[in-house]
Amino acid sequence: MTSAQGTGWLRVVAERPDKARGKLWDGPKTAQELLPPEIPRPALHHVHDWQAVGWTYRAELYQHSDATVISRSPVLEHDPALPGSWWAELRTALDSLAEVPTVRIAVREEYIRRTVPEYTDCDVGEIEWSTAHGDFHWANLGGPGLAILDWEGWGRAPVAFDAAQLYLYSLHTPATAARVRQTFAHILGTPAARVAELTICAQVLQAADRTPFYKELASPVKEYLAAAYGRTAAPRTGTW
Repeated sequence: MTSAQGTGWLRVVAERPDKARGKLWDGPKTAQELLPPEIPRPALHHVHDWQAVGWTYRAELYQHSDATVISRSPVLEHDPALPGSWWAELRTALDSLAEVPTVRIAVREEYIRRTVPEYTDCDVGEIEWSTAHGDFHWANLGGPGLAILDWEGWGRAPVAFDAAQLYLYSLHTPATAARVRQTFAHILGTPAARVAELTICAQVLQAADRTPFYKELASPVKEYLAAAYGRTAAPRTGTW
């Protein structure tokens, strides 16, 4: 659509009035207010709320972006042709995001301590926290100029959470997976990244029986668990 700011993108969401609040509802608005400009994303120009017939609606008017979403699926199936500048900008963006102070929670500690042992048979141990996008996959990234989309769920998560998700969601494409590891070696190569990787693995395995792209990713995730963490026994509860 066209507005005073030029061509834009209009997003409209609806919720029952008692649910029209909280992390997901306010995520895009707080991202616009609190995140630094080094994190490339479509600017949120206006937010308008209204109620009708028992529903609360929110309209968000965004800056138009020329970036093309890299993958229609969160899981990458083909190596994208992305320039080195894209990868450098991605690293800068996540490094800047990690330092943003917030009380928002992207991944709950209770969920991590319950789900990781259940689906990976690994202990969690100490968790180091930083700020993350929280849903950092290939369907939320644009190129060839970097654009990071969908900021509903951003907040605190284990260190390296976004990088770990991007890596594990690239396992079908070894060359890109290797590029992710190279780009984020400064965080994925640290002990603190262990909890992030295990959490993403647990999320994939937990949802594999109900979400097709997670089902396709389950086998390489199991192989990664075995290779990286010596995970070979059956999990204590749940199924693979």
